[in-house]
Amino acid sequence: MKYRILTNTIQRALKTFPAIVVTGPRQSGKTTLLRHYLSATHAYVNLEDPDTRIRAKEDPRGFLEQYPAPVIFDEIQYIPELLPYIKTKIDEKRKAGNWILTGSQNFTLMHGISESLAGRAAVLSLLPFSISERFEYGKEASDTTALIKNLGAIQQRKEKKTLLAQLMLRGNYPEIASKPSVDRELWCGSYIATYLERDVRNISHVGDLSQFERFLRLCATRTGQILNVSELAREIGVSVPTARRWISLLETGYQVYLLYPYYRNIGKRLVKSPKLYFNDTALACYLLGLRDQQTLLNSPHFPHIFETFVVVDFWKRFLHFGQMPSLYYLRTQDGLEVDLVIELNQKLNLFEIKSGATITPAHASSLMRAKRDLGNIVQTSCIISCAHQSFPLQKDIYNYRWQDLLIL
Repeated sequence: MKYRILTNTIQRALKTFPAIVVTGPRQSGKTTLLRHYLSATHAYVNLEDPDTRIRAKEDPRGFLEQYPAPVIFDEIQYIPELLPYIKTKIDEKRKAGNWILTGSQNFTLMHGISESLAGRAAVLSLLPFSISERFEYGKEASDTTALIKNLGAIQQRKEKKTLLAQLMLRGNYPEIASKPSVDRELWCGSYIATYLERDVRNISHVGDLSQFERFLRLCATRTGQILNVSELAREIGVSVPTARRWISLLETGYQVYLLYPYYRNIGKRLVKSPKLYFNDTALACYLLGLRDQQTLLNSPHFPHIFETFVVVDFWKRFLHFGQMPSLYYLRTQDGLEVDLVIELNQKLNLFEIKSGATITPAHASSLMRAKRDLGNIVQTSCIISCAHQSFPLQKDIYNYRWQDLLIL
């Protein structure tokens, strides 16, 4: 089993919180992680089992007597009725690490948690593998603050056997990423069908799932781009409020990530819409019909998928270390663009993401202009690219191969 960075975060939470909630998309590895590290101390109960659900619904007090803490309740969103009773148990005996809850449907789960377990539960998120986890560097991985602090010490890594296009096509969900024998097309198709039938239908009044699936495919064509909800609504034939609700559904279910613009000290020149990123490049490529490496590399979608690949990995780094993401992008109406802005300790770290292998000083023009416009608030500026090596580009601007930066 590959080491998951969230393990350390869970271990910290076990020392102080009576309950720990681990949420995230289906198949991201929540159950595997918790059963592997807590099997010796916690009983395990799968609430997805129909018989177990019936017992829990009909007699919640008796059910909790049958499965006393310490215990893992997997897929707690199926039985939200249990949460008030767990709260009572916690208040009767407030012991750290007694109750471990998991859930995939974030909106439903968090509604119950906020009502019943506020102040009693640490809420953590597990996404599919990060790049460092994918290449089995999870134990050595740094949080974002340490990564940026040590940018100057990054060394060139040996080439990895896995090609970038292959990595994007298979994505980072543990089963498909870890088992080359798993058929990519079948897995992605089954995942999307399961997501539509079990998650979307369960938590939202979506009458026509085929229309929602077309909406999902249309969103895939927009990954790495500014979100225009009105345009999406018009193309799919739904109202703008419906399109907004569907985007929210995808976001709360961890299927997409919305990156919002940085606005401080920029004023009215800012483009205010968020950028949309698919959680996983395998699903995005599948929805776009990109089935082999050469087709992906030649596709006009490749630069946006590479940007998705990088931005989502930073999102994972924040969440897996138990930190609130402070990620933005910068785009103004007078032409200033920076793909990724990370705000740490009231300083900005600017990243341009380039899918090309040939990087020249001209590629740093947006970074140079942003540094002039933003002044001393900028701490670092660099490019993340598909170049064959990392090297200094201009004064105070460095180009990093994606492997050298993301695997840390």
